[in-house]
Amino acid sequence: MEISRHPTTVYQAVAAQLEQALQERYRCGDYLPSEQQLADHYEVNRHTLRRAVDELVNKGLLQRRHGVGILVLMRPYDYPLHAQARFSQNLMEQGSHPTSERLLAVLRPASSDVASALGVNEGDNVIHLRTLRRVNGVAVCVINHFLAELSWWPALQQFHSGSLHDFMQQQLGLSLTRSQTRISTRRAQAKECKQLEIALQSPLLCVRTLNKHRDGQVAEYSVSLTRGDMIELTLEHE
Repeated sequence: MEISRHPTTVYQAVAAQLEQALQERYRCGDYLPSEQQLADHYEVNRHTLRRAVDELVNKGLLQRRHGVGILVLMRPYDYPLHAQARFSQNLMEQGSHPTSERLLAVLRPASSDVASALGVNEGDNVIHLRTLRRVNGVAVCVINHFLAELSWWPALQQFHSGSLHDFMQQQLGLSLTRSQTRISTRRAQAKECKQLEIALQSPLLCVRTLNKHRDGQVAEYSVSLTRGDMIELTLEHE
């Protein structure tokens, strides 16, 4: 493949063509050919190829995985924030394969923030579930779910994977609606880096959500920590 040979633009030209190839031939979760294969394809040396890949890593399109290869991220996924928004359904409509797995299920005393959100007393026991969501095998967000209704605990202990809200609808007859969303940003800490397989201090979207059931009572308070390089939130206005 013919690449411009101006010394200051060779790697940028490779990066541009590689980015176009990502859009045309790859999906999130795919791995690129080896650096040597890519260097041969673009007819450049490996140092130049690495600089091109670094450009796309910095843009959030690729991720280096030591001993494994170069992972395609393909940001961003569009996620609308409206009352009936559903993470899994939305991503499936975009041609992706989302999954969710339970990391934690416990009863614990409510912190002041959780108690205030759920309308209970600080220190009261609440249900705490933690889930990890992946898209095409790539970890995207960790969600802490808090629920005050302890009668749901026996059923929720049986939840292990898939959509938590679908499970609650099927097992408990609950249909939840998003009533409030608050969004902030912060840097990833060590535990979150391990869960999301990202570098320390990577940017995270912190999304705090209140979900109500049909009688208007708050049923769930959730705190989602989402990779800032993987999701683009869309605020929809009627």
